[in-house]
Amino acid sequence: MSSQTLLERLGLEPFRPRPPWWGPDLQTLRDTLRPDVLPACASTPLALPLGPSRQGRDGSLLAWLDPPAADAPSGRPRALVLLLHGLGGSSQAEGVRRLGWCLNRAGFAVLRLNMRGAGDGRALASGTYAARCSSDLAPALGRARELAADRPLLAVGLSLGGTVLLNAVLDGVAQLEGLALVSSPLDLAHCSATISRPRNLLYERWLLERLRQQTLNDGLRPDAELVERLRRVDSIRGFDALITAPRWGYPSVDAYYRQASPLPRLLVPEPGQPPLPPTLIVQALDDPWVPAAGALALGPPLEVVISPGGGHNGFHAPGGCWSDQLVLRWLEQRLGSRVC
Repeated sequence: MSSQTLLERLGLEPFRPRPPWWGPDLQTLRDTLRPDVLPACASTPLALPLGPSRQGRDGSLLAWLDPPAADAPSGRPRALVLLLHGLGGSSQAEGVRRLGWCLNRAGFAVLRLNMRGAGDGRALASGTYAARCSSDLAPALGRARELAADRPLLAVGLSLGGTVLLNAVLDGVAQLEGLALVSSPLDLAHCSATISRPRNLLYERWLLERLRQQTLNDGLRPDAELVERLRRVDSIRGFDALITAPRWGYPSVDAYYRQASPLPRLLVPEPGQPPLPPTLIVQALDDPWVPAAGALALGPPLEVVISPGGGHNGFHAPGGCWSDQLVLRWLEQRLGSRVC
């Protein structure tokens, strides 16, 4: 099914940028430069169980459970949607909160989950997360299934959060009725090389600074030598070689990128690999961080929407965020609801 056909099925026009956010970089940076003013939500903090890790003490993952909005169509949640943030982000990230509010208004309960070491959940468990951290998420995903009760459990991942959720499904630790990914890396080596291009120097420095601070404050108390090496790291690949790969038991950064990239398992399923739930992949051709080649290589049964523009997790259009509406309408159809 082509992107245009899927959009027509959902009653959505192709993406058009909202002035003055023209081009991939302004689309990518808009949430940082001009964040939306979102209404307060009656969120409930939850400490979800965390799987055992070689990184340090076991603990919990912090999540925020957001009920449907007071003016939602139905008083009872139609489904529970787990939202997962991207690299260097948290459950409080602008894109996560805005999409959550969009879903709340449509009658969905939303569970905004922080991965290990992210956001306000940093104090609950030591260490850091990775693109394939299914052992970490397995207990939390089981708890999410319990919270959903007799309602469907759906999931949406933004950027690296989508990669993490897709790997969790492929690893058999997530049983979902639907999964949507927006601007998510499918080939980590290609993505790492892309973010290190000269045009992306400021992006990479910004991401690295967030990752450094997250690592220095993660409770593992790195020794002086590691701290100095961490301060000298000048690329995402260098950070993954120094921190991510060894902490997660990979012999090298190349092994990490190869084994944690979901694209090979999507193209050639491994023996005994669990079937995917209905899955939506949204990708912009002009994404400055995540190359579109991985999404372009995919087809049925995955539903793939390729947009000429939108930047990285941007898609800021007249009337609001286009990808938020796309995800909402797609989830609506997963429930057999009328698209409105």
